[in-house]
Amino acid sequence: MTRILPLAETGHLPRWRQPVSLLFLMAVAMPLAFSTWSALLNNFVIERAGFTGVEIGWLHTVREIPGLLAVAVLAILLLFREQSVAGWMLVLLGVSTAVTAWFPTLGGIMMITFLSSVGFHYFETVNQSLQLQWIDKARAPKVLGWIVATGSAASLVAYAAIMLTWKTLGLSYNSVYLASGGLCALIAVFCLIAYPRFEAPHPQRKSIVLRRRYWLYYALQLMAGARRQIFVVFAAFMMVEKFGFGVEKITALMLINFIANMALAPLIGRFIARFGEQKSMLVEYGGLFCVFLLYGGLYWFDWGLWLAAVLYVVDHLFFAMSFAQKTYFQKIGDPADMAPTAAVAFTINHIAAVFLPALLGYLWVTSPGAVFGLAAGMAATSFLLSLLVPRHPSPGNETRLGGGTGWEPAAA
Repeated sequence: MTRILPLAETGHLPRWRQPVSLLFLMAVAMPLAFSTWSALLNNFVIERAGFTGVEIGWLHTVREIPGLLAVAVLAILLLFREQSVAGWMLVLLGVSTAVTAWFPTLGGIMMITFLSSVGFHYFETVNQSLQLQWIDKARAPKVLGWIVATGSAASLVAYAAIMLTWKTLGLSYNSVYLASGGLCALIAVFCLIAYPRFEAPHPQRKSIVLRRRYWLYYALQLMAGARRQIFVVFAAFMMVEKFGFGVEKITALMLINFIANMALAPLIGRFIARFGEQKSMLVEYGGLFCVFLLYGGLYWFDWGLWLAAVLYVVDHLFFAMSFAQKTYFQKIGDPADMAPTAAVAFTINHIAAVFLPALLGYLWVTSPGAVFGLAAGMAATSFLLSLLVPRHPSPGNETRLGGGTGWEPAAA
């Protein structure tokens, strides 16, 4: 029987078996599958399945359905512990990624993408909850910064291997997907076997929790999901469709992204710890507003390949700052709300994500620049919302509007 160990009693464990070490190990496993899938996806679907902007939009709509249904993870948590759910969802993500190339048709790609998306989104939901429960508030920005850097390092290794060996070893989509997804699944199984089940001091509610005082966090999540989808779906697709980037060039761009994230994520964590979540959000959303306007200019004015590549890297750097939303909620939230609110936040984050890719796929084939113009408007809206984040958020001081709504652990 798996041992259950309260967090307060984990100090005697070897460092590699500490709760935070498990978070770092899972942060390595997930990108090995997901980042490899992302790096190869656009070339794979264009070369093997003849996708256009319409099909890629529908594919990402299907991919985001499990995110919209993230609240369903609360039903799973009635039967299983969060830590176990995280491990098994990583297994599902890894196995689904491993067999992606076996289904080179529209229906097949959508089916396997849906399964891998269930693994990814449900893992991310419970993983966010575990991070906020297991990491002390005072250390959270710095530790989360290092976790982001660790995930970037794993992606860096995967992308470097693809870039250096894709042509020289004559790799196929099937061999790369099998290797990356299989390694993710193996690490996940190790996490399930090698670690005791850690028990946080605050039992988590297993029902849907919606609180009025969290409204600003919900609004930020909604806009982040809509804005991020435009980047995830169409920025990389633009690099392949408009500028003819092959697998090696797309991978090289992502390689640069993750080198930058490795270096900057810990610095971003220290920045948040010193200056607060609001300043980080203002920098992120203001920067993204400018980036999306320039993306539109690539189509309106045909500015060229090198600007597109620079914008793609800068875009990733701004998105690396997004964990400020996590620490903002950690500071204002009831400790028992971490799991249910993570599930609710993922669902809110994916409301627009389910509809936008398919709808904007049709706009893309007539006016790609307009798609990025819409994203700039979303970034501006997020910037305005972030002006309401207090310098020192806490229960009862959730927003700058009248000092919050007053805190009490109200019923769900």
